[in-house]
Amino acid sequence: MSFITMNLVTMMYLVASVCFIQALKGLSSPATARSGNAFGMAGMAIAFITTVALILKLREEALQAGLNGGMGLALVAVGVVVGGAIGAILAKKVEMTKMPELVAAMHSLIGLAAVCIAVAAVSEPHAFGIAATGEPLPFGNRIELFIGTFVGAITFSGSVIAFGKLSGKYKFRLFQGAPVSFPGQHMLNLALAILMVGLGLAFCLADGVAPAWTPFLIMTAIAFVLGVLIIIPIGGADMPVVVSMLNSYSGWAAAGIGFSLNNAMLIIAGSLVGSSGAILSYIMCKAMNRSFFNVILGGFGGAPADATAGGAKEQRPVKSGSADDAAFIMANAESVIIVPGYGLAVARAQHSLKELVEKLTHKGVTVKYAIHPVAGRMPGHMNVLLAEAEVPYDQVFEMEDINGEFGQADVALILGANDVVNPAAKDPGSPIAGMPILEAYKAKSIIVNKRSMASGYAGLDNELFYQANTMMVFGDAKKVIEDMVKAVE
Repeated sequence: MSFITMNLVTMMYLVASVCFIQALKGLSSPATARSGNAFGMAGMAIAFITTVALILKLREEALQAGLNGGMGLALVAVGVVVGGAIGAILAKKVEMTKMPELVAAMHSLIGLAAVCIAVAAVSEPHAFGIAATGEPLPFGNRIELFIGTFVGAITFSGSVIAFGKLSGKYKFRLFQGAPVSFPGQHMLNLALAILMVGLGLAFCLADGVAPAWTPFLIMTAIAFVLGVLIIIPIGGADMPVVVSMLNSYSGWAAAGIGFSLNNAMLIIAGSLVGSSGAILSYIMCKAMNRSFFNVILGGFGGAPADATAGGAKEQRPVKSGSADDAAFIMANAESVIIVPGYGLAVARAQHSLKELVEKLTHKGVTVKYAIHPVAGRMPGHMNVLLAEAEVPYDQVFEMEDINGEFGQADVALILGANDVVNPAAKDPGSPIAGMPILEAYKAKSIIVNKRSMASGYAGLDNELFYQANTMMVFGDAKKVIEDMVKAVE
């Protein structure tokens, strides 16, 4: 391994970083997403191979110095095999509807990894080349480890709560979609944050060779608790923002540890993830009319209880029809705009929908898809869903590009979407006031497919369902769409 030098390692990490940048650029558009994924995989492969080569070189140097580095290499190999196998199995088995909670779970592991590395670095700094044997941790490295540790701990526990909320199948109260709040919650969060920072500074300023474990461990425990307290008051309607926010946190945690370990790859990759996640969180906040700083501080939640309760109690008549009725209306229209939502993902109806669109297009109907930035349970959820069915990219439009066309559209077909098309956002007194929506209510005819009249994640009744030009088609999205396909002659 004599040909492996630190200059070569740094250069290869730089090449991997360029691949990651190209991956982000490619993932900015559905049309280039495949190439973006390819760049991302190539960058990670280069980084992985370079890291393994570096470990082998360090082991060789350890053996030459009379040290035994075999056990460390064996543990790394076991970790790669076990972790890689688990990741491959999960990726193969995961359903499209489970992608959001899988992403949250991955974020939690990144945060936990950052904490574990920080603990190891504090315990054995000489093993990471941070300090010589018998010398204390440098002050700068202590600050970096402090930041990486508390951000990683918050990311871990916060992502675990987000996983539970997104999954929706656990009875544990903190995993419920409804916000969990109590009197003095924000003051408690503030007090814990101040205490955490104070203990972190105590760790950084401590004298002596031995690390100040007591303030460090208490600070870490408080960070774990803060991660829970920051996420539990956030309602299910706001979870797409939480996913992107935790993505940003995981990146900054990795970058902080990268500075401590003097690892350029971790610094660059972590900074890319952190900054892109922060930008995405800001975009999501604009799409939901939320305060960016409130998101960061965990200070926003779902709809007030009275609004939610009112939506649940009110019983109003709606006009309903069959899949055959809906197919007849669309087949005789000139233009149809489809609004996909989480219900479409749950039913895994994207392939049937594509078949319906192909039949309508063959009859001369112009069909487009309208995508809201926060439709589904994570940013880009609907884009991924449609891409899986190989829907042509030129048929898929973002909210700002298609909203102006609803007024001229003959039919708006809404499949499992709710809050993102709720006209209540136009009401200044509504809990979702100001939230940009897809203006499907302006279409000449509106067809809404839902399993029931249950409210969306925001817990609000949807006035769109009661409009004179709206027809509800109740049932599983896949079954309803398949019936529509059969009815379109």
